[in-house]
Amino acid sequence: MHILFLSDNFPPEVNAPASRTFEHCREWVKEGHQVTVMTCAPNFPRGEVYEGYRNKLWQTEKMEGIRVIRVWTYITANQGFFRRTIDYLSYMVSAILASPFVKDVDLVIGTSPQFFTACGAWAVSRLKRKPFVFELRDIWPESVKTSGVIGDSGFYHLAKKIELFLYRRADKIIAVTESFKEYLGQQGIDVNKIETVTNGVDLSRFKPAEKDRALAKQLDLSGKFVAGYIGTLGLAHALETLLEAANQMKKAPGGDQFRFIFLGDGAKKGALKEKAKALRLDNVLFIDSVPKSEVIRYWSLLDASIIHLKKTELFKGVIPSKLFESMGMGIPILHGVEGESLRIVEKEGAGLSFEPENSKELIEKLLLLQQNKSLYNQLKQNAIQSAPKYDRTALAHKMLTIFLKQFEPDK
Repeated sequence: MHILFLSDNFPPEVNAPASRTFEHCREWVKEGHQVTVMTCAPNFPRGEVYEGYRNKLWQTEKMEGIRVIRVWTYITANQGFFRRTIDYLSYMVSAILASPFVKDVDLVIGTSPQFFTACGAWAVSRLKRKPFVFELRDIWPESVKTSGVIGDSGFYHLAKKIELFLYRRADKIIAVTESFKEYLGQQGIDVNKIETVTNGVDLSRFKPAEKDRALAKQLDLSGKFVAGYIGTLGLAHALETLLEAANQMKKAPGGDQFRFIFLGDGAKKGALKEKAKALRLDNVLFIDSVPKSEVIRYWSLLDASIIHLKKTELFKGVIPSKLFESMGMGIPILHGVEGESLRIVEKEGAGLSFEPENSKELIEKLLLLQQNKSLYNQLKQNAIQSAPKYDRTALAHKMLTIFLKQFEPDK
């Protein structure tokens, strides 16, 4: 089978959509299938093209057997709704125009979170008269509205109509959570064409590791209990809560033993750094995104992994991918997200929960982790033992099996 996968994020970018797409496609190639990924010049999240690439009409490369085609897009940083929308639209148009040059395709997949990529995939599938699969990683535009980027506007209602159109036209929908599947059912979408393939972890990379002592010394973290947030510093994550916790911890007895690190970039990074500076938080460290080959060194510094989203009904259906990476590394989780992902943490015994946007409760759980060694070690072992349930290789195979069952040529 020849699979054409449209995704506007792909390695060497290191965000969750890029990693999931690459790891799935890599496994499909290993199983003997041809995979072409159509993406753009790597530039996320700063809107700066990575070294070795150019933003031009067409460039190709091979990446672990995957044919990667990069098309021109309007490039901007991951901030500012209007400019990002132009970015998304330009990718959609370029992908559609480039698609006739990709021959003998059997299946077209488009992934979210933003659905202009899925719009492009639907159009390409119609041009090629091939099945269209919508990989649903986020409920868009609802999540953008919840984050406060757009209100109850004409654009929002138009986007809702496009969203429902894509759900109805998709031959198959792959949702990353059961909650998303339930949401689509409530929207009148046939649940029989929806399958759930959760996010997972590449266990060949994310596995228990000793602290990188040289890096800890370089960052002045030696001997400290390090709590970290690794990922996009976006509008949906309400990371001000973590800064409030750091501020309170600074004043608490024994609080000088704790450090908070933020690794990543995003729309809120500048504001978060300004707030940390205003509060004089010398126990907080901001680190820019690092190459994929380096990220495990930074994960190894963490004694606790903080996962957090705004306290809102919509995000109860979200399962952050960093949950599984934390488990793979054997790092106890401080989980500030309600709903489906919390049930995973509780079922696997991989961490402690706190109410989203409640800095006081975050501090209480952080202190408990640091002071109760027996509890800490139990959570660590639980995380390591449960991680194989979410192995990316197995999940990629599950997804491929779904495709072969329904779309394999000559069936």
